[in-house]
Amino acid sequence: MGKTILILGVGAQGSTVAKRMDEEPNVDKIICADYDSKAAEKVAADLKKGVGITVDASDKNSIAKAAQGACLIVNGLPLRWHGNVLDAALEVGADYQDFAATDALAEDWIDSIKILYNDYGPKFETAGRLAIVGTGSAPGLICAATRRAVRELDSCDTIYNIVYEGVEAKRFLPFWWSPVTALSDMSEEAYAVVDGELIRTPAFGLPITREYDYMGTGPVTLGEHCHDEPVHYWFNRETCFKGVKNVWFKYGGAGFDFAKPLYRAGLLSKDKETVDGVSVSPFSVVLGHLPPAPKYREEIEEILDEGLVADTGCMVVEAYGKKDGEDILVETHVFAPGLADSFARSGLTAEMYLTGQGGALFTKMFVNDKYGQKGLISSDMITEAQIDYYFEEAAKLGITLETKIKKKGEWPE
Repeated sequence: MGKTILILGVGAQGSTVAKRMDEEPNVDKIICADYDSKAAEKVAADLKKGVGITVDASDKNSIAKAAQGACLIVNGLPLRWHGNVLDAALEVGADYQDFAATDALAEDWIDSIKILYNDYGPKFETAGRLAIVGTGSAPGLICAATRRAVRELDSCDTIYNIVYEGVEAKRFLPFWWSPVTALSDMSEEAYAVVDGELIRTPAFGLPITREYDYMGTGPVTLGEHCHDEPVHYWFNRETCFKGVKNVWFKYGGAGFDFAKPLYRAGLLSKDKETVDGVSVSPFSVVLGHLPPAPKYREEIEEILDEGLVADTGCMVVEAYGKKDGEDILVETHVFAPGLADSFARSGLTAEMYLTGQGGALFTKMFVNDKYGQKGLISSDMITEAQIDYYFEEAAKLGITLETKIKKKGEWPE
């Protein structure tokens, strides 16, 4: 008998996972759930196996009711609801997957992640189920690519995860994914690992420059950006990353360039201010003026018809360490379709294609029984065999890796 899965939140990521799972023979039913009933019904209507329902994520019982009969809950909701979804998964005895680790379980994000590992982990293990967090493109695909790069080393000193998003429309569209998530990440100090210690770093700070021929942009500048990867790699540095001492996540592109002056002007602050006698949050005002990420075929087609300013980008892992006593850099590039190619292939944006389908590959492992683990893990903790399967399946979607081994004189400055 085929599996039933519940997809909570049918935005860019959730809707893409739904479309990909519609092709899986081991899936019989896909429950598309959202607070926006019209969005859920629209996504479900485009599927052979879809059912659209309304769910109130602020009510754990609403989630649990929707999840009856589901063996897996794929959580594409904003982070604040993740505790409710985790609890509902345990209540109904389902596996769990999300796209980023929540910061909503404690005041401090690190404490939230500790709760995931140390509290929810044993609960899922006792229930005989698996929860896996951080399974989009970054975190997610890039974590698997980092593990693949570190495989080439005997010991690892430094890891850079580098993402440059250079897809730019002619219309005003700063972000191709959730604007609230994008601006929230950009409004906070970032995390890095330095000499084995997890530290905070200035948002948009500590710039590096990289140049890759295939981008066609010349040198690009990337800066600090609050992201999951350094935190998870720090927690798992001995078991998964060969004792890595330094970890950096560097980000750049049109959205980064748009947000930086807003941050410098204080317009990404969530603290309320009084302006002309009205109490407002600058963050909320900015967010209210941003268009949502496009997710429907007709929207994307309209953007393409208008023309693009740029359709480029990169995702790169730099892993520095020793192999047979020699200092080397393992430089791994992730290649994936751009916007025009993604739409031609699947009617998706490049962001939906890479993040949604990156996530769908983790879902594919659930529905095809490729996980043996129980408990809670982050995407950087999957096994070497699972990493190989992941990239075998990714290649079928046009998502491939190219790895270069560089000696010290060839390293970027």
